[in-house]
Amino acid sequence: MKERLEALKHEAMEQLGKAADAIHLNDLRVKYLGKKGALTEILRGMGGLSAEERPLIGQVANDVRGAIEGLIEEKQSAFQRQETESRLAAEKLDVTLPGRPLKQGAVHPLNQVIQEIEDIFIGMGYRIAEGPEVETDYYNFEALNLPKNHPARDMQDSFYLTEDLLMRTQTSPVQVRTMEAMKGEVPIKVICPGRVFRRDDDDATHSFQFHQIEGLVVGKRIRMSDLKGTLLEFTRKMFGEHTQIRLRPSFFPFTEPSVEVDVTCVKCGGNGCRVCKHSGWLEILGSGMVHPRVLEMSGYDPEQYSGFAFGMGVERIAMLKYGVDDIRHFYNNDLRFLQQFARV
Repeated sequence: MKERLEALKHEAMEQLGKAADAIHLNDLRVKYLGKKGALTEILRGMGGLSAEERPLIGQVANDVRGAIEGLIEEKQSAFQRQETESRLAAEKLDVTLPGRPLKQGAVHPLNQVIQEIEDIFIGMGYRIAEGPEVETDYYNFEALNLPKNHPARDMQDSFYLTEDLLMRTQTSPVQVRTMEAMKGEVPIKVICPGRVFRRDDDDATHSFQFHQIEGLVVGKRIRMSDLKGTLLEFTRKMFGEHTQIRLRPSFFPFTEPSVEVDVTCVKCGGNGCRVCKHSGWLEILGSGMVHPRVLEMSGYDPEQYSGFAFGMGVERIAMLKYGVDDIRHFYNNDLRFLQQFARV
Protein backbone atom coordinates (compact mmCIF):
# COMPACT_ATOMS: atom_id res chain seq x y z
CA MET A 1 0.00 0.00 0.00
CA LYS A 2 2.93 2.27 0.68
CA GLU A 3 4.11 1.81 -2.89
CA ARG A 4 0.63 2.67 -4.23
CA LEU A 5 0.58 5.84 -2.15
CA GLU A 6 4.02 6.87 -3.39
CA ALA A 7 2.99 6.18 -6.98
CA LEU A 8 -0.22 8.23 -6.47
CA LYS A 9 1.83 11.08 -5.08
CA HIS A 10 4.18 11.05 -8.04
CA GLU A 11 1.30 10.93 -10.54
CA ALA A 12 -0.65 13.67 -8.78
CA MET A 13 2.33 16.00 -8.52
CA GLU A 14 3.09 15.52 -12.19
CA GLN A 15 -0.50 16.19 -13.27
CA LEU A 16 -0.87 19.19 -10.97
CA GLY A 17 2.31 20.66 -12.40
CA LYS A 18 0.68 20.55 -15.84
CA ALA A 19 -2.58 22.25 -14.72
CA ALA A 20 -3.23 25.11 -17.12
CA ASP A 21 -5.91 27.00 -15.23
CA ALA A 22 -8.03 27.08 -12.07
CA ILE A 23 -10.78 24.90 -13.58
CA HIS A 24 -8.32 22.16 -14.55
CA LEU A 25 -6.73 22.43 -11.11
CA ASN A 26 -10.08 21.91 -9.38
CA ASP A 27 -10.80 18.85 -11.53
CA LEU A 28 -7.48 17.32 -10.42
CA ARG A 29 -8.25 18.11 -6.77
CA VAL A 30 -11.52 16.17 -7.04
CA LYS A 31 -9.77 13.35 -8.90
CA TYR A 32 -7.13 12.79 -6.23
CA LEU A 33 -8.60 14.15 -2.97
CA GLY A 34 -12.36 14.02 -3.47
CA LYS A 35 -14.74 11.66 -1.65
CA LYS A 36 -14.47 9.27 -4.55
CA GLY A 37 -10.90 10.23 -5.39
CA ALA A 38 -7.84 8.02 -5.79
CA LEU A 39 -6.44 8.64 -2.29
CA THR A 40 -9.75 7.76 -0.64
CA GLU A 41 -9.96 4.59 -2.71
CA ILE A 42 -6.51 3.44 -1.49
CA LEU A 43 -7.25 4.26 2.15
CA ARG A 44 -10.34 2.03 2.10
CA GLY A 45 -7.93 -0.91 2.07
CA MET A 46 -6.42 -0.01 5.46
CA GLY A 47 -8.92 -2.31 7.17
CA GLY A 48 -6.87 -5.31 6.06
CA LEU A 49 -3.61 -4.05 7.57
CA SER A 50 -2.16 -5.20 10.86
CA ALA A 51 -2.22 -2.99 13.90
CA GLU A 52 1.51 -2.29 13.51
CA GLU A 53 1.19 -1.23 9.81
CA ARG A 54 -1.77 1.11 10.17
CA PRO A 55 0.08 3.99 11.91
CA LEU A 56 2.89 3.82 9.37
CA ILE A 57 0.57 3.77 6.35
CA GLY A 58 -1.57 6.49 7.95
CA GLN A 59 1.49 8.72 8.27
CA VAL A 60 2.46 8.08 4.65
CA ALA A 61 -1.13 8.86 3.53
CA ASN A 62 -1.10 12.15 5.49
CA ASP A 63 2.23 13.09 3.88
CA VAL A 64 0.82 12.35 0.42
CA ARG A 65 -2.36 14.38 1.14
CA GLY A 66 -0.29 17.24 2.53
CA ALA A 67 2.02 17.32 -0.48
CA ILE A 68 -0.89 17.30 -2.95
CA GLU A 69 -2.84 19.98 -1.02
CA GLY A 70 0.29 22.13 -0.73
CA LEU A 71 0.87 22.07 -4.47
CA ILE A 72 -2.81 22.79 -5.15
CA GLU A 73 -2.70 25.88 -2.89
CA GLU A 74 0.50 27.03 -4.53
CA LYS A 75 -1.01 26.67 -7.99
CA GLN A 76 -4.23 28.41 -6.90
CA SER A 77 -2.22 31.38 -5.62
CA ALA A 78 -0.30 31.52 -8.87
CA PHE A 79 -3.49 31.47 -10.94
CA GLN A 80 -5.04 34.23 -8.77
CA ARG A 81 -1.96 36.40 -9.23
CA GLN A 82 -2.10 35.86 -12.98
CA GLU A 83 -5.78 36.77 -13.06
CA THR A 84 -5.17 39.92 -11.01
CA GLU A 85 -2.24 40.96 -13.21
CA SER A 86 -4.27 40.36 -16.37
CA ARG A 87 -7.19 42.40 -15.04
CA LEU A 88 -4.92 45.23 -13.98
CA ALA A 89 -3.25 45.24 -17.38
CA ALA A 90 -6.65 45.38 -19.10
CA GLU A 91 -7.89 48.16 -16.80
CA LYS A 92 -4.74 50.22 -16.84
CA LEU A 93 -5.35 53.96 -17.10
CA ASP A 94 -3.13 56.44 -18.83
CA VAL A 95 -2.95 59.10 -16.13
CA THR A 96 -1.35 61.53 -18.59
CA LEU A 97 -4.59 61.78 -20.62
CA PRO A 98 -6.71 64.89 -20.01
CA GLY A 99 -9.79 64.29 -17.85
CA ARG A 100 -13.26 64.01 -19.28
CA PRO A 101 -15.14 67.27 -18.76
CA LEU A 102 -18.26 67.04 -16.60
CA LYS A 103 -21.41 68.52 -18.08
CA GLN A 104 -22.48 71.42 -15.95
CA GLY A 105 -26.13 72.32 -15.48
CA ALA A 106 -27.58 75.82 -15.49
CA VAL A 107 -30.61 77.64 -14.14
CA HIS A 108 -33.60 77.27 -16.48
CA PRO A 109 -34.39 80.51 -18.38
CA LEU A 110 -37.86 80.71 -16.80
CA ASN A 111 -36.34 80.42 -13.32
CA GLN A 112 -33.81 83.08 -14.29
CA VAL A 113 -36.63 85.45 -15.24
CA ILE A 114 -38.57 84.66 -12.06
CA GLN A 115 -35.48 85.35 -9.95
CA GLU A 116 -34.83 88.61 -11.79
CA ILE A 117 -38.43 89.80 -11.31
CA GLU A 118 -38.31 88.82 -7.64
CA ASP A 119 -35.06 90.74 -7.15
CA ILE A 120 -36.56 93.86 -8.75
CA PHE A 121 -39.64 93.89 -6.52
CA ILE A 122 -37.75 92.89 -3.37
CA GLY A 123 -35.60 95.94 -4.07
CA MET A 124 -38.80 98.01 -4.01
CA GLY A 125 -39.80 96.66 -0.61
CA TYR A 126 -42.04 93.77 -1.63
CA ARG A 127 -42.00 90.33 -0.03
CA ILE A 128 -42.76 86.99 -1.67
CA ALA A 129 -46.00 85.16 -0.83
CA GLU A 130 -46.92 81.64 -1.92
CA GLY A 131 -50.04 79.52 -1.90
CA PRO A 132 -51.37 76.08 -2.94
CA GLU A 133 -51.63 75.03 -6.56
CA VAL A 134 -54.80 73.04 -5.79
CA GLU A 135 -57.33 75.70 -4.82
CA THR A 136 -60.90 75.96 -3.70
CA ASP A 137 -63.49 77.55 -5.96
CA TYR A 138 -63.97 80.25 -3.32
CA TYR A 139 -60.38 81.54 -3.37
CA ASN A 140 -59.88 81.06 -7.11
CA PHE A 141 -63.12 82.76 -8.14
CA GLU A 142 -65.66 83.91 -5.56
CA ALA A 143 -63.30 85.89 -3.32
CA LEU A 144 -62.05 87.64 -6.48
CA ASN A 145 -65.53 88.93 -7.35
CA LEU A 146 -66.31 86.02 -9.69
CA PRO A 147 -69.47 84.44 -8.22
CA LYS A 148 -71.07 81.26 -9.54
CA ASN A 149 -72.18 81.48 -13.18
CA HIS A 150 -70.19 84.70 -13.73
CA PRO A 151 -69.47 84.94 -17.48
CA ALA A 152 -65.82 85.89 -16.87
CA ARG A 153 -65.21 82.36 -15.58
CA ASP A 154 -65.43 81.18 -19.18
CA MET A 155 -62.24 83.12 -19.90
CA GLN A 156 -60.36 80.65 -17.69
CA ASP A 157 -61.31 77.12 -18.72
CA SER A 158 -60.38 75.20 -15.59
CA PHE A 159 -59.18 71.78 -14.45
CA TYR A 160 -61.70 70.79 -11.76
CA LEU A 161 -60.78 67.94 -9.43
CA THR A 162 -64.07 67.98 -7.53
CA GLU A 163 -67.04 70.30 -7.57
CA ASP A 164 -65.17 72.64 -5.21
CA LEU A 165 -61.48 71.91 -5.91
CA LEU A 166 -59.53 72.87 -9.01
CA MET A 167 -56.00 73.52 -10.24
CA ARG A 168 -55.63 77.26 -9.77
CA THR A 169 -56.04 79.29 -12.95
CA GLN A 170 -54.14 82.30 -11.59
CA THR A 171 -51.98 83.27 -8.64
CA SER A 172 -54.57 85.85 -7.50
CA PRO A 173 -55.87 83.48 -4.75
CA VAL A 174 -52.56 84.04 -2.96
CA GLN A 175 -53.44 87.75 -2.74
CA VAL A 176 -56.75 86.91 -1.06
CA ARG A 177 -55.09 84.50 1.36
CA THR A 178 -52.46 87.15 2.18
CA MET A 179 -55.10 89.78 2.95
CA GLU A 180 -57.01 87.33 5.14
CA ALA A 181 -53.81 86.42 7.01
CA MET A 182 -53.07 90.10 7.64
CA LYS A 183 -56.52 90.49 9.30
CA GLY A 184 -57.03 94.07 8.24
CA GLU A 185 -53.47 95.23 8.94
CA VAL A 186 -51.57 97.40 6.46
CA PRO A 187 -49.40 97.95 4.55
CA ILE A 188 -49.37 94.93 2.25
CA LYS A 189 -46.72 94.72 -0.48
CA VAL A 190 -46.33 91.23 -1.93
CA ILE A 191 -45.62 89.45 -5.18
CA CYS A 192 -46.97 85.95 -5.74
CA PRO A 193 -44.99 83.77 -8.19
CA GLY A 194 -46.14 80.27 -9.12
CA ARG A 195 -47.52 77.81 -11.64
CA VAL A 196 -51.08 78.05 -12.93
CA PHE A 197 -53.18 75.70 -15.04
CA ARG A 198 -55.78 76.24 -17.76
CA ARG A 199 -57.31 73.97 -20.34
CA ASP A 200 -55.56 75.56 -23.30
CA ASP A 201 -54.30 73.76 -26.37
CA ASP A 202 -50.53 73.93 -26.65
CA ASP A 203 -49.33 76.19 -29.44
CA ALA A 204 -46.66 78.82 -29.99
CA THR A 205 -48.18 81.22 -27.44
CA HIS A 206 -50.29 79.03 -25.13
CA SER A 207 -49.73 76.16 -22.70
CA PHE A 208 -51.97 74.25 -20.29
CA GLN A 209 -49.37 75.01 -17.58
CA PHE A 210 -47.48 78.26 -17.26
CA HIS A 211 -46.13 80.69 -14.66
CA GLN A 212 -47.52 83.93 -13.32
CA ILE A 213 -46.28 86.58 -10.97
CA GLU A 214 -48.91 88.80 -9.42
CA GLY A 215 -48.43 91.77 -7.17
CA LEU A 216 -50.59 93.38 -4.52
CA VAL A 217 -50.32 96.61 -2.58
CA VAL A 218 -52.90 97.63 0.02
CA GLY A 219 -52.79 100.65 2.29
CA LYS A 220 -54.18 104.10 2.81
CA ARG A 221 -54.35 106.57 -0.09
CA ILE A 222 -52.98 104.10 -2.66
CA ARG A 223 -53.62 105.64 -6.08
CA MET A 224 -53.47 104.76 -9.75
CA SER A 225 -50.34 106.90 -10.07
CA ASP A 226 -48.62 104.57 -7.56
CA LEU A 227 -49.43 101.63 -9.82
CA LYS A 228 -48.13 103.42 -12.90
CA GLY A 229 -44.89 104.46 -11.18
CA THR A 230 -44.31 100.93 -9.87
CA LEU A 231 -44.79 99.33 -13.28
CA LEU A 232 -42.63 101.94 -15.01
CA GLU A 233 -39.81 101.22 -12.55
CA PHE A 234 -40.21 97.47 -13.08
CA THR A 235 -40.25 97.60 -16.89
CA ARG A 236 -37.19 99.85 -17.03
CA LYS A 237 -35.20 97.52 -14.82
CA MET A 238 -36.42 94.51 -16.81
CA PHE A 239 -36.14 95.80 -20.38
CA GLY A 240 -33.88 98.85 -20.17
CA GLU A 241 -33.86 102.41 -18.87
CA HIS A 242 -35.38 103.89 -22.04
CA THR A 243 -38.52 101.70 -21.85
CA GLN A 244 -41.84 103.55 -21.78
CA ILE A 245 -45.27 102.20 -20.79
CA ARG A 246 -48.84 103.04 -21.65
CA LEU A 247 -52.06 102.06 -19.89
CA ARG A 248 -55.13 101.01 -21.88
CA PRO A 249 -58.60 100.65 -20.31
CA SER A 250 -59.65 97.03 -19.85
CA PHE A 251 -61.83 94.84 -17.62
CA PHE A 252 -61.01 92.41 -14.84
CA PRO A 253 -63.64 91.41 -12.27
CA PHE A 254 -61.25 91.88 -9.34
CA THR A 255 -59.96 95.38 -10.24
CA GLU A 256 -61.77 98.65 -10.94
CA PRO A 257 -60.63 100.53 -12.90
CA SER A 258 -58.62 97.95 -14.87
CA VAL A 259 -55.89 98.53 -17.43
CA GLU A 260 -53.70 96.59 -19.82
CA VAL A 261 -50.06 97.66 -19.75
CA ASP A 262 -47.93 97.93 -22.89
CA VAL A 263 -44.20 98.60 -23.19
CA THR A 264 -42.28 100.08 -26.07
CA CYS A 265 -41.24 97.25 -28.39
CA VAL A 266 -38.08 95.55 -27.16
CA LYS A 267 -37.09 94.88 -30.77
CA CYS A 268 -37.44 98.27 -32.42
CA GLY A 269 -37.61 100.59 -29.40
CA GLY A 270 -41.04 101.88 -30.40
CA ASN A 271 -40.31 102.69 -34.05
CA GLY A 272 -42.47 99.88 -35.41
CA CYS A 273 -41.46 96.44 -36.67
CA ARG A 274 -42.83 92.98 -37.45
CA VAL A 275 -42.65 91.91 -33.78
CA CYS A 276 -44.95 94.72 -32.58
CA LYS A 277 -47.01 94.67 -35.80
CA HIS A 278 -45.63 98.13 -36.55
CA SER A 279 -47.45 99.66 -33.59
CA GLY A 280 -44.33 100.28 -31.47
CA TRP A 281 -45.99 98.66 -28.40
CA LEU A 282 -46.14 95.20 -26.83
CA GLU A 283 -48.66 94.08 -24.21
CA ILE A 284 -47.02 92.59 -21.08
CA LEU A 285 -49.52 92.48 -18.20
CA GLY A 286 -52.90 93.37 -16.73
CA SER A 287 -53.46 95.52 -13.66
CA GLY A 288 -55.80 97.89 -11.87
CA MET A 289 -57.07 99.18 -8.55
CA VAL A 290 -58.31 96.40 -6.25
CA HIS A 291 -62.09 96.16 -6.48
CA PRO A 292 -63.83 97.41 -3.31
CA ARG A 293 -65.78 94.16 -3.15
CA VAL A 294 -62.55 92.13 -3.07
CA LEU A 295 -61.18 94.31 -0.28
CA GLU A 296 -64.39 93.95 1.71
CA MET A 297 -64.54 90.15 1.36
CA SER A 298 -60.93 89.94 2.58
CA GLY A 299 -61.58 92.00 5.71
CA TYR A 300 -60.65 95.54 4.59
CA ASP A 301 -62.93 98.58 4.70
CA PRO A 302 -62.86 100.03 1.16
CA GLU A 303 -63.79 103.41 2.60
CA GLN A 304 -60.46 103.52 4.46
CA TYR A 305 -58.14 101.39 2.37
CA SER A 306 -57.33 101.04 -1.28
CA GLY A 307 -54.83 99.07 -3.28
CA PHE A 308 -53.58 98.03 -6.68
CA ALA A 309 -52.81 94.67 -8.21
CA PHE A 310 -51.05 93.44 -11.32
CA GLY A 311 -50.34 90.11 -12.95
CA MET A 312 -47.89 89.01 -15.61
CA GLY A 313 -47.07 85.78 -17.41
CA VAL A 314 -43.45 84.78 -16.85
CA GLU A 315 -43.27 83.03 -20.22
CA ARG A 316 -44.55 86.20 -21.92
CA ILE A 317 -41.87 88.31 -20.23
CA ALA A 318 -39.16 85.75 -21.09
CA MET A 319 -40.25 85.57 -24.73
CA LEU A 320 -40.08 89.36 -25.06
CA LYS A 321 -36.81 89.68 -23.16
CA TYR A 322 -34.96 86.98 -25.10
CA GLY A 323 -36.74 87.15 -28.46
CA VAL A 324 -38.20 83.61 -28.20
CA ASP A 325 -40.99 83.01 -30.71
CA ASP A 326 -42.48 79.76 -29.35
CA ILE A 327 -43.43 79.09 -25.72
CA ARG A 328 -42.89 75.36 -26.23
CA HIS A 329 -39.13 75.89 -26.41
CA PHE A 330 -39.18 76.41 -22.63
CA TYR A 331 -40.63 72.95 -22.02
CA ASN A 332 -39.09 70.71 -24.71
CA ASN A 333 -35.76 70.32 -22.83
CA ASP A 334 -33.71 70.88 -25.98
CA LEU A 335 -30.16 71.44 -24.71
CA ARG A 336 -29.30 73.50 -27.80
CA PHE A 337 -31.95 76.00 -26.69
CA LEU A 338 -31.33 75.88 -22.94
CA GLN A 339 -27.54 76.21 -23.17
CA GLN A 340 -27.94 79.66 -24.68
CA PHE A 341 -29.09 80.92 -21.28
CA ALA A 342 -26.34 79.34 -19.16
CA ARG A 343 -24.72 81.92 -16.93
CA VAL A 344 -20.95 81.95 -17.35
